[in-house]
Amino acid sequence: MPSFNYPLPKFSHQVQLNERGFVVLGNTVEKACVSRLVDEVERLWSLEGNAAGAEFKQESNTRRLANLVDKSSLFRDVVEFTPVLSLMQHVLGDFKLSSLNARSANPFALSGQPLHCDGGYLPDRLGPLVANAIWCLDDFTSRNGSLRVVPGSHLYRQLPEVALDDPTAPHPDEIIVEASAGSLIVINAHLWHSGMDNQTEQPRRALHAYYCRRDQPQQQFQQRMLSEQTQAKATSRLRHILALDDSPLPAENYGSNSVSGFLD
Repeated sequence: MPSFNYPLPKFSHQVQLNERGFVVLGNTVEKACVSRLVDEVERLWSLEGNAAGAEFKQESNTRRLANLVDKSSLFRDVVEFTPVLSLMQHVLGDFKLSSLNARSANPFALSGQPLHCDGGYLPDRLGPLVANAIWCLDDFTSRNGSLRVVPGSHLYRQLPEVALDDPTAPHPDEIIVEASAGSLIVINAHLWHSGMDNQTEQPRRALHAYYCRRDQPQQQFQQRMLSEQTQAKATSRLRHILALDDSPLPAENYGSNSVSGFLD
């Protein structure tokens, strides 16, 4: 099985991930690429209708898509995006894609989530298990359903639903992450975080590229979910990222894949 190493991320990005549990890569994706991604997710939402997101999970007051790697070469480019991969390697070491989903918080909708850690996971003796890259397809603002995080909480080794009386309530240490369309928000997914309510008249759209340590089960088992045509077109690097040539883990083989937190 081939092994791949990615360029080291900026030292400042490493420090922010280590100490705060997240980093914002502002204006990283070209506007033309963002526009193509927006057009593609809107096309899929229109095409899939009420079934959109059903391969994984549907959620009130949002639009969702799942199994995106199988649906467009654009999304295969997303999961191979080197600036993200270098940060995933920094957080997780040897890693693989767990899933690629889209989420759109509906206008004027109660689309907020409780504070959570993705998958309900805590780090183990080897370190973090999961990390997430959120591709901002729209501006993320304090009013349109952006991300709230509790900086440093990835080091607490506690789940918010256990530690807090009410994970839906404001946290005294939380901040709202604001970022322009084309930015990436990369988080150690043991960080306490949640999406917020969208209080505006426009949807707030994002891609969630969710990665896991290589010894952990994928949220959406790519060997089973991807068509033969998609797998045949995958480059050696993409095959490695998707773990297409790995021996399935028990949870993957028997279909009992884990869920990424509160529907990330």
